[in-house]
Amino acid sequence: MAAHDHNHNHNGHAHHGHGHSHAPADFGRAFAIGTALNLAFVLVEGAAGFLTHSMALLADAGHNLSDVLGLLIAWGGAELAKRPASPRFTYGLRGSSILAALANAVLLFVAVGAILLETIQRLSEPRDVPGMTVMLVAGAGIVVNLATALLFASGRKGDVNIRGAYLHMAADAAVSAGVVIAGALILFTGADWIDPAISLVIVGVILWSSWGLFTESLTMALQAVPKGIDSAAVEAALASMPGVTRVHDLHIWPMSTTEAALTAHLVMPDGHPGDAFLIALQHRLAHDFRIDHTTVQIELGDGAECRMHGSGHAHE
Repeated sequence: MAAHDHNHNHNGHAHHGHGHSHAPADFGRAFAIGTALNLAFVLVEGAAGFLTHSMALLADAGHNLSDVLGLLIAWGGAELAKRPASPRFTYGLRGSSILAALANAVLLFVAVGAILLETIQRLSEPRDVPGMTVMLVAGAGIVVNLATALLFASGRKGDVNIRGAYLHMAADAAVSAGVVIAGALILFTGADWIDPAISLVIVGVILWSSWGLFTESLTMALQAVPKGIDSAAVEAALASMPGVTRVHDLHIWPMSTTEAALTAHLVMPDGHPGDAFLIALQHRLAHDFRIDHTTVQIELGDGAECRMHGSGHAHE
């Protein structure tokens, strides 16, 4: 039985490089400019927050600092993802972009905790804050964050790592706008509690903007089917190919924040269909499902032998 199974199974590896638009673009320049701009602003806003005792400015600076660190992590992940494959890391270091996105989200949660603790203390002991200074500094923050967000706008659809950078900057611009409004309210009402209250709002914004990034990058790290790929539809597409009677041992997983891989066993009783079939299959998966790395095993029987031998191979 084992010999029969061995002799009548054929591996077909349908795989070649593509120039699809969703391939990782080089955002090195965007990361460099964004990091420099935001680091400079964090220093200015942090100093202004300490000097004016503004919790809102300190919270916004903390948010911006977490984004600077997040940008550095995302940048490092993007660069590592471009490293070539090696005998040990046969997929290269593409997976580092997933780890970078996950670390980025975790970093935001840490920042939230620190800001929340300080804000709760400040609510019980409000301090005088110069509203005009808060408005001017936060206004500069809007400009810096929007400029940085625009650097990453083109890559936000295809790469969760780049989207993380884009979301952080866009959220920071919104937060800075909220701080400007807080400064105006303080200026006109003299109410000291407004400053720490706005800090609480900032915490909510950070949590809201980073939760989706965290859950998506975590599921990617656990090699779940990437978001946007319907595994049932993929299986149906494979089963509908000419000569295929059954599909089993289907695995789909993310290789990086932009690339997916697939392995599957196709039962084809009429025999191995040849390279043309494999190339057509590969093109269909790449075009319809954005799965670029496909490996299929053709089986001539009904797959019973494979099941008997526990053929749930660890294709990953």
